[in-house]
Amino acid sequence: MKKRAHLFISGRVQGVTFRMEMKLRAGCLRVSGFVKNLQDGRVEALIEGEEKKVGKLIDWARRGPAFARVTDIQIVEEAYEGEFSEFKIIY
Repeated sequence: MKKRAHLFISGRVQGVTFRMEMKLRAGCLRVSGFVKNLQDGRVEALIEGEEKKVGKLIDWARRGPAFARVTDIQIVEEAYEGEFSEFKIIY
């Protein structure tokens, strides 16, 4: 079963390799979508793929990389669209 999740991650999540680590993990899990920094200090990610793999990436996003400190994560489940062929960082 395919799943799509839109994440908004708060805390110390910028300047700690969050986007790069998420891209690497997404590649290993073979999920697609994007991740980007927001001007308000949060990180936004849109993830699509197999339900279990999307769940694994969300579990990782709750912690983030070693120097991150995630204080909140908002998850909006959306209808799967299959619009991405890869996972990329948007600058």
